[in-house]
Amino acid sequence: MDSLIVRCRSLIFLPAINERTLSSRVHLRQRSRAGFPTLVCLAFFLSLSAAAQVNYSPKYFGPNANPVHAFGNATILSSTTLEGSVSYFFGSGDQTENLKLSVEIPLLPSFVSLKTWGFFLEKYSIAPEVNRFRGMQSNDLSGSVGVGDVYVQTRMRLAKEAQFVPAIILNLTLKTASSDEKGFQSRRYFDTPGYFFDMEVGKSFVVSTRLLDEIRVVGNAGFLCWETTDSRQDDAPMYGGRVILSHRLLDFENTLSRYRGWMHNGDSPLVYSALLRLRQSKVACFVEYKYGLRDYPYHLLSLGMSIFVEKLTPKYK
Repeated sequence: MDSLIVRCRSLIFLPAINERTLSSRVHLRQRSRAGFPTLVCLAFFLSLSAAAQVNYSPKYFGPNANPVHAFGNATILSSTTLEGSVSYFFGSGDQTENLKLSVEIPLLPSFVSLKTWGFFLEKYSIAPEVNRFRGMQSNDLSGSVGVGDVYVQTRMRLAKEAQFVPAIILNLTLKTASSDEKGFQSRRYFDTPGYFFDMEVGKSFVVSTRLLDEIRVVGNAGFLCWETTDSRQDDAPMYGGRVILSHRLLDFENTLSRYRGWMHNGDSPLVYSALLRLRQSKVACFVEYKYGLRDYPYHLLSLGMSIFVEKLTPKYK
């Protein structure tokens, strides 16, 4: 009899219980569906916030991201120049090796040239604190980037060097965002383009000593611009100076150069470099040391070669 009463009670209350359960489930589903767009929007704004915190400056990226660009000696050669160098960067928890290739073709020998250069086969190894400092989007402490940034430059001679007149060269340069997404996520290269234009002014002075044949002084000034977060631009005046001491086939260059951005997020690097070059008629070899004095936490050792190819130089009849 007791068991019959229990069964009757379960039959009486079961529909009510099922109805309440079903209604609560439906309510939960409606709430979850209503909350899904909210979660999507929240994730979107969080991603934007993370992107806004990226510092597009050489202090927070690899050594080839937006370096202080090497300027010329206020000369345009009369033959095509092929140049390659192997670079090793070290210091501040980042060790980087890469290949740099460049080609300069005189469209009008000694007057106008087209130059392009880029960074390739970059290998890097960083410390864990560098990963956190840069806000990298991956936990990889080592890796490689096949193709880095590529630059395209037009060089034009505005004034020919004379006894009381320095040589003046105008450079117009475009920086492409050639690296892949991994290059940006690992903070090796910017994912944005840029450009700069600058002017080189140079004058040589002949000396007659046992150690020196010529002293050449070169000055450089221009304007650099690159895109950052939310399509904002970081603008920077760029300037530098160089003294070249020459004796027979040897050149010893000392350069101090920099640019100064307005965002003050490590965008004002100052760099000193010393370069020793051995010149021949068809080839030149060089070794370079570079040191970042501010906002460029690297030392550089580079070994390279330049080849002058007359057959690749355009001829006009």
